[in-house]
Order: sequence, then C-alpha cells, then structure tokens
Amino acid sequence: MRERTVVITGAGTGIGEACARRLGAEGANLVLIGRRREPLERVAAETGGLVLVGDAASSADWAGFVAATRERFGGIDALLACAGGHGLGSATDTSDDAWQAAMRGNLDTAFHSARACLPSLLDRRGSIVLLGSIASLAAGPQVCGYTTAKHALLGLTRSLARDYGPQGVRVNCVCPGWVRTPMADEEMQPLMRHYGESLDAAYARVTAEVPLRRPAQAEEIAALCRFLISDEAAILTGATLVADGGSSIVDLPTLAYERMGDAP
Repeated sequence: MRERTVVITGAGTGIGEACARRLGAEGANLVLIGRRREPLERVAAETGGLVLVGDAASSADWAGFVAATRERFGGIDALLACAGGHGLGSATDTSDDAWQAAMRGNLDTAFHSARACLPSLLDRRGSIVLLGSIASLAAGPQVCGYTTAKHALLGLTRSLARDYGPQGVRVNCVCPGWVRTPMADEEMQPLMRHYGESLDAAYARVTAEVPLRRPAQAEEIAALCRFLISDEAAILTGATLVADGGSSIVDLPTLAYERMGDAP
C-alpha cells in the first residue's frame, strides 16, 4: 500500500479505525474522515493521516474533502466507506426522522463518498470497498431502517461495479457479522441488563449458533478490506464478501435437532 492514497470514512472508531491502523502501518497515505475531530486526531497521531472533519453524507462537505485530498496527495487510489449508524425499530416504530437518519447514516454516506471520489479513482483505476453487514443479507428483529439501508448497499455496489468496471474501477462490499466495536458494545447493553451478564457473555450469547462461536475483531475485517483494494484482488469486483464466522450458512429450522443433544 506504500504511496497509495486511501480515503476512509468513519475512520475514528471501529472498523474504520482498524483499517487506518493496518494501512498506515504499511505506508499508505491516509485521509481520515469523520464527524468528531478527537478520535480522528488520535488515529492520525499513529498513522500520520490527514484529518478531515465533516459529514460523509454531505455533497458540500465532500467538495472540501476532495479538494484537500488532491492538494495534499494529488489524488485518490482507494475509498473505504466505513461510516455507518443505527436504524432501530420496526416499521411502525420508525418515525420519518428516524428513517431518514438510518438512510443517511448507512446508505447516503456510501453513495456520496463514492460519487465524490470516482473522478479521481477513474484517473488512477482505483478501488472502492463499501462496508455492509449480514443485515445486507437477512433481517434481524426491530431494525427496519438499518436492514433496508444495508440491503441497498449491495445494489449500490453492483451498480457502481457495472458502470465503472470498464474504466478500471473495482467496487466490492464486505458484510461482517458481529464485530467487537464500540457500536456493537452498545448493542450488547440490553442483553447485559436483561440477563445480568458481562459484555463477554453477551457476545458469547449472540454468537452461540455461529459456527466459529465468536465475533470478529475489527482488525480481521480491516485485513479483508486491505485485500480487496490490493493488487491481489485485481479480478474481484461487484463481489459480496461475507465475514460472519459462518452465521449466514446456518439452516435455522434445523437448530432444534442440534439442540436435542442438550435436552435432559
């Protein structure tokens, strides 16, 4: 990754932060984008990245981001669109504002990021990775906005890959399952309160039926993102890379048979 310029949204925490640390250690030029300056500055202190504070879902902010990136590094070789957010509640529990927030945080951020970076990516035959989720493939309970937005990311991935592949730009989507990040830690809180258990126990509970029986670490997802923007993945575009410990391959109606061995 040496001498390549990589733009990372949501770079201050979680998977975005892990991507920055991984690529920074390999000598990439990093552009760290997020809403909060403090976590971005903390990551930049280790990686030497360019900190740009603003909203990844804003066209106006992106005009400034791209200008600053071109001034500092000349252009963009890769975009890792890691910005995301919540979208909790069933359809009838989701207000107009909550719906718009879910779309803006999880879908609009990816679209505006890709659209703004594409001119430079076309010049350099670069690469995009959008961060999806297993919620891009299946629906969890009471997460209508999040599920809908993450499903839409697959359509965005395929559309971009189809339209810009002939010009040499590759676009892929990584779909993690549970990953130990600050956002996922927050999602563990209801389980911890309900069962009176620790954070580790809550993660064990939500991965009890996952074949690998554990959540991912953010660094593991960062390694996959790094691979997808590397030359080793030169033939991959329009792909959905599922990184969920095997949870999406489990046939839920057969779990009752597996549990027969646990019965007294």
